[in-house]
Amino acid sequence: QVQLVESGGGLVQAGGSLRLSCAASGRTFGVGMGWFRQAPGKEREFVAHISWGGGSTYYTDSVKGRFTISRDNAKNTVYLQMNSLKPEDTAVYYCAAGPSTPVNTAPGGYRYWGQGTQVTVSS
Repeated sequence: QVQLVESGGGLVQAGGSLRLSCAASGRTFGVGMGWFRQAPGKEREFVAHISWGGGSTYYTDSVKGRFTISRDNAKNTVYLQMNSLKPEDTAVYYCAAGPSTPVNTAPGGYRYWGQGTQVTVSS
């Protein structure tokens, strides 16, 4: 079992930054972590993934160069640094735990999920 708790969401103006955190507990050794987001009326979509050791990261095209995923295994925490935010980034952001490799961009590839944190970007 893995428990995940996200934090760091909020309201920010376009062009601003936020850093999301995902605190993990339970059997976290060897686990890969992903960030997903879901806007109202839309399906949950993949944002980023990081391998257990942190040496491999993968992003959806729309956030490349703006978002950075990282992790601190000593703290059992995964981060999503979001810069140059756009109104279209507005969504509930979820972290999820699954296999470290290969990268899986489908929600079904992750077994454990947090409760989500709201990110709202105003224009």
